[in-house]
This record gives sequence, C-alpha cells and structure tokens, in this order.
Amino acid sequence: MENINKQINNCLNTFFGFKKFKGKQEHAIKSIINGNNTFVIMPTGGGKSLCYQLPAILLEGTAIIISPLIALMKNQVDSIRSYANNNNIAHFFNSSLSNSEREIVKKNVINGNTKLLFVAPETINKKQNLDFLKKCEISFFAIDEAHCISEWGHDFRPEYRRLKKTINEITNKPIIALTATATKKVKNDIIKNLGIENSKVFTSSFNRPNLYYEIREEKNVEKNIIKFIKQNPNKSGIIYCLSRKKAEEISELLNLNNLNSLPYHAGLEQKIRMQTQDAFLMEKINIVVATIAFGMGIDKPDVRYVIHYNLPKSLENYYQETGRCGRDGGEGQCILYYKKEDVEKFQNFNSKKNGNEKEISIRLLEEMVTYIENSNCRRKKILHYFGEEYDTSNCEKKCDNCKYPTQEKDFQIHLMNIITTLLKQNNLIDTNQLITRILTEKKDDANQLLELNQQILKQIIEKAITDNLIIKDVNSNSKLKITKKGELYLNQPSPFMIYQKVKKIIKKEKLTFDYKLVSILKEIRKKISIEKNVPPFIIFQDPSIHDMAMQFPTNNEEFKNIVGVGEGKIKKYGEPFILAIQEYVKLNNINRSEDYVIKSKPKKNDLKIFIIQSADRKLAFDDIIEQKNISMDILIDEIESIVNSGTKINIDYHLDYLLEDSQQDEIYDYFINEADNDSIVDAIEYFENEYEEEEMRLMKIKLFSDLAN
Repeated sequence: MENINKQINNCLNTFFGFKKFKGKQEHAIKSIINGNNTFVIMPTGGGKSLCYQLPAILLEGTAIIISPLIALMKNQVDSIRSYANNNNIAHFFNSSLSNSEREIVKKNVINGNTKLLFVAPETINKKQNLDFLKKCEISFFAIDEAHCISEWGHDFRPEYRRLKKTINEITNKPIIALTATATKKVKNDIIKNLGIENSKVFTSSFNRPNLYYEIREEKNVEKNIIKFIKQNPNKSGIIYCLSRKKAEEISELLNLNNLNSLPYHAGLEQKIRMQTQDAFLMEKINIVVATIAFGMGIDKPDVRYVIHYNLPKSLENYYQETGRCGRDGGEGQCILYYKKEDVEKFQNFNSKKNGNEKEISIRLLEEMVTYIENSNCRRKKILHYFGEEYDTSNCEKKCDNCKYPTQEKDFQIHLMNIITTLLKQNNLIDTNQLITRILTEKKDDANQLLELNQQILKQIIEKAITDNLIIKDVNSNSKLKITKKGELYLNQPSPFMIYQKVKKIIKKEKLTFDYKLVSILKEIRKKISIEKNVPPFIIFQDPSIHDMAMQFPTNNEEFKNIVGVGEGKIKKYGEPFILAIQEYVKLNNINRSEDYVIKSKPKKNDLKIFIIQSADRKLAFDDIIEQKNISMDILIDEIESIVNSGTKINIDYHLDYLLEDSQQDEIYDYFINEADNDSIVDAIEYFENEYEEEEMRLMKIKLFSDLAN
C-alpha cells in the first residue's frame, strides 16, 4: 500500500506537475487502482479528469475513456500529450478520423503504446470496434459525462444506455463514472444503468464560490450583451443560444461590432468545429456562441463569463454550462437573460412530447423558472437542487439577489398554515394543488392570511423546500411531504424571512446633447438649405441634429445610428456634418461613449420591398393593404420609414387619387415656404382642418422623397 501511495504521489508531482490533490481526487484514484467500481461527482473545475488520467498512466494496459463530445476528446488528448514526450500516450478514436488514421491508432493501442483511448459511445457500440477492443489489454473503463445515461439528466443520450452491455461483452474490468451534475434521481439512474451498485461514491461540494450568478430582464438583449462585453475587454466568454440560427446571428452581430467571435453547433462540419475550438483556446477569438442543445466541449480554464441568451431547459444544464466559467478559480460572471417567450417555446416543445419524457421535461422547466423567479440566494437554491446544504442564508454578494437585497418580510404564520394544510392532505398534493387549497380557504375567511397571492405562496413553499422543511418527491409526481424538521417547526416556530422583490425604479442617467455643437450643426444645415433652396428640416430634422450632438458620430457607419438618417441622406448631406463633428471632438477632447454604437446587419424587410415594388407598379394602396393584411396607418408608417432611410418612392399616383393638383401645390408650398417645422399638427391647424392627417402625412412623404433623398 505504501508503494502504491508513493507511485501515485510521484506521478502527480513529476508527470502532472501538481503538488497536492484537490478534494476527493486521491480517494477516487486509489479506488480505481484497487480495482473497485467508482463513482465520482465533482463540479466543473474540480479536477474530475485527473481521477482517470493518473490511474491510466500507472496501470498496465489502456484505459478506455467514453466521452460524448468529439471536441472534448481532442482537448483531453492534447492536454495529456502536453505532459509526455510520447504523443502516442493518448489517442481519440471517432468518426473524425480517416481509415488510415484509425489503423495507426489501433496499432498503437494493441502494441501497448497508448495509455488512454477516448471513444464516443456511438463508436464503442459498433461491432467492428468491439472486435478490435476485445484484442486490447484494457486497464479500466471511464464513463465521462455519466449524467447522459439518465433521462433526468441534462443531456440524455440513448447510446449511453447500451454501455453496460457493451462493456460486459468486451471484458470484465472496473468502471469509473464521472459527472459534474447529479441530483439524487440522476445518481441512482447512473448506478443502476451501468450496473455499479457496489461502487465507491466520492462526492465533492457543488459550490463554485468564485462564480457570480445574475438574472437580467432586458428589452434590448443584444445591446446589453455588447455593452457587457465591451466593459470586459480581452476576456474569454461563451454565449449560449437555443438555436443554431440564433448562435450564428449573435456571432455575426458581435463581429460587426468588432468583438471577435465564432459560432459553434452540431450543424457545422467537424473540421469547422475543431478550428473554432482551436481559435478559442489559442485566443485568436475571445467569444464562442454555442447552442444549448449541443453543449460545449471546450476545456478552457480562463473563461471569464458565460452568458445565456436563451433560457436553459433545466437547472442541470444551467449548472453545467455556467461551470465552464472560471475553472481556474478566477473571476467568473454568469449572466442569464430571462424572456417569457423562451418559457413559452419550451412549453410548446414539451406539449408535443409523450409519456415519461413529457412529464420529465415539464418538471425540469418548472425548476428552472422557479430558480429564476426566486428572490432568495441563488447559490443556496442551486446547491439544494443537487442535495447539498448551504449553511448560510446568503452568498455574500456572489449572486444578484444577495448583492442587491430587497425588502425582507416574516412569513412565519403563513408557513405554519402551509405545513398544517399539507399534513391535513396526508402529503398527497403538489405545489399548485396546495396553493389552490390555501387560496380557497383564504376566500372563505376574509381575515385569514392577508396580502397573500399565488406568487408569494410559491416563494414561501420554495424556500421551505430549500430549507428542508418540505421535500418534493420526484418519484410520486412531485408530491410535497413534510420532513421531521418541518414537523418540529410547528412546535417550535421561528421567524421565516423572505426577500420580497419590489419593483425597482432605476433612474437612468439622462443623456443631454452638446448645445454648442447643436448650434454649429444648425449653421451647416442652414447653409445647405439656402444652397438647395429647401427648408432646413428637409436636410435633417431637429431630433437628428440633437442625436448627433449626443452621440458624436465621426464616420458613416456611426452616422447610420442617428435617428432619421439612412444611406441616402448620408450620401447627400452627411460629409460636412461628419467633418464638423470630427473637428469638434478633437478640439474639445471629447471622450465618446460607445454604448450607443451598436452596428447591426441590415434586415431584409419583405414588407418594405413589397411596398416599393408595388409603388413602382402603381398598385392601389387598398390592394397593398388587402394583400398584406395591414392597416392604412401601418402602410403609411412603412412608407415614411422607407423615405427616412434615404430611399425614394413615387406615390404620386395615390396622391393624384386623393387630392387635386391645386391642393397638392398648396400643401407643398406651405412646407417649403411657410412652415417653421415639419409638424403635421401645425400643418392641419394652418389649413384650419381642411385636410385629413393621412393626406398631410403623404404630402410630407412626397416632399421628403423629392427633396431630401
């Protein structure tokens, strides 16, 4: 035994270069070396890989490492090879290899040159590969990402279900199963399906103290993400999206804003995914935008932020994906953008499923939404979900709820009523049924439990579950049961404090424009208007001038972001304004905020294209409205938008239908010679309500199309 300990420590120091083990690593390593089936549950960054890498180096034969991600295999192989002089010490064996490359790998394994062989479950289950592995001297089998074997796991893969049969067919050697995420249900599934009931289990804390968890509800998510990344320059980050299309769109948007990124999803060719992984690891790019469904096989220790653009489908997914952040123990920001439409999408997906799969999906989504809407410590909620108690009430500002605490209130009486009601129902109801029961009782007694509603009751129940006063039994359709601790609470009640989320009124800093620059720009506008013999507002309206004096655009690309400015106006009038702003910024040493400069890819607008083409063909407005099922107001809004973007559109045929030539001339003359501004209200008043708003708007559109574009 002493000799084994010496070999283990020597390998740790001389081969891997570490001075000491982390957590339960040493115990797990000794277990597999001693020939025991072993189950390792360690958080991402906890050092799971070493638990099979070190024994593989010491034991005779080749360790077969079963991993679901080809990209992760390559990363692991590169990592092992970096410690050794011999590149044949580790190989991967999967569909990315050519036939000749596969033969080279086989030869090295059979000759005993390879200590670790990484294979996908799909690969190991094939008959021709079974025949090859039966010829090899195998030290043990490692099942990485073992949660994939469970339907309750966050990334269930049917191929994992066949592994027990496949391994038994190859040889009788010990198995080490490893995962970063395992609830009690998932853990039992793994043990049962791999047939390792006699295994030694080593569980480390799920707590990642360096990670900061935050939920954001933003109207403009893209802008907020770009602002966040620009505030964290030169840091590596991962953004998770729900669909391949969205991943590609977000990546493209980031690149448009000079933030180097690449998309990463299962729809890309294997070669492209490998290149993306290498670019991220070699810091040629800072950001990878990946799909939630496919996951990420990139083992990079210094990822500084993980952003969820879309909702993860479960807390396991969320924990696994945020776990990519700060694996070196350094800074790690985990930002999730919560959108109600994401919940609706998942509900729609789940409604199309059947039987057990549907039930599981619904429960997992409920847990995810509960986590988001929870007003207490997020870390405590995550750890409780994985069966771990967090012995303090908050995580010292390492989640948004603890960093920005809201009003705290005592719900002791309400909790006692909940426990009593649950006991009366013999622990045979779920959360929704319990809430309905209590609210029904409340109606019967107007004085009972004042200020209660469904949301508050849900918060009380969820905190009671987190504090282990109540448990949710997943084996009986999530029925609630009172624990011994809960029964004790009835006899010895104490304050039950919950943070109540109050609507925050955030005072945004009011952006003001530079009055001196406004004067300069108005002088330029006036000069051009005299030269062109048109009113100044035809050149640029006041809101556009004010926006220029607030945003200080110094090139055409930035000028596009100014309200009321399109390509046409830039070409026609932009240059003198841009030159003036450049000079003003330089002379006054103005430090421009980049918050506003969000470049976006021009969207193909089918309605606008249809309207332009219809106007060219002189299609009646009533026909356009009927074909596109829109109102006249929407049609005129779209035409205004077309003209404001700098595109000419000929609507004379419709104006000729509405107004006599003399009426058109009269309105035209008003805007050119009489009007101080382009206000439709002022114009209607000037003509003493002789003309309708629609007529005035269309005449103004004609004027701008003729003169401004």
